Amino acid sequence: MIELILGGARSGKSRLAESLALDSGLAVTYIATSQPLDEEMRLRIAHHRQRRPAHWQLVEEPLALAQVLREQAEPERCLLVDCLTLWLTNLLLHEDAERLQRERQALLDVLDELPGRVILVSNETGMGVVPLGELSRRYVDEAGWLHQALARCSDRVQFCVAGLPMLLKGAKDSTGTDDLKLSGNL
Repeated sequence: MIELILGGARSGKSRLAESLALDSGLAVTYIATSQPLDEEMRLRIAHHRQRRPAHWQLVEEPLALAQVLREQAEPERCLLVDCLTLWLTNLLLHEDAERLQRERQALLDVLDELPGRVILVSNETGMGVVPLGELSRRYVDEAGWLHQALARCSDRVQFCVAGLPMLLKGAKDSTGTDDLKLSGNL
């Protein structure tokens, strides 16, 4: 099962994804795409680490996401990827300008082959004004195209706003996603 969870910054999307992974009853591998490039990002990463259960496996991979998914997927495992927009940023800034398209296609190709459950988390960035600057506009465009492609191949898509998940596609989670209470700092 492939699930895509979208939302804005501090919308509760990561907490929702973590709750769904925990409630799945499966072994969980958390795939982090961020890179601690500055102190603020190091603090964000530390906050996420503290929040996750200690028994979850962690794989940090900023670029080769499809390869890691293929290596980690198992029938009784939940893979939680947080987050795709950081992964996209890493690829947009990569010295090999063609790497983004290769990795994006590899991700889309591998999803149908994966056993187990996959939860993908991403920031919805295209709901505001068109940003200034070519790189910023390309980022918003690439994220939008990626989200559309992932939504087509996902079994369930949810959008998180103010800590409240809204089901956009698929069946309600067996845990009762509509009743999910997200607490703490989102």
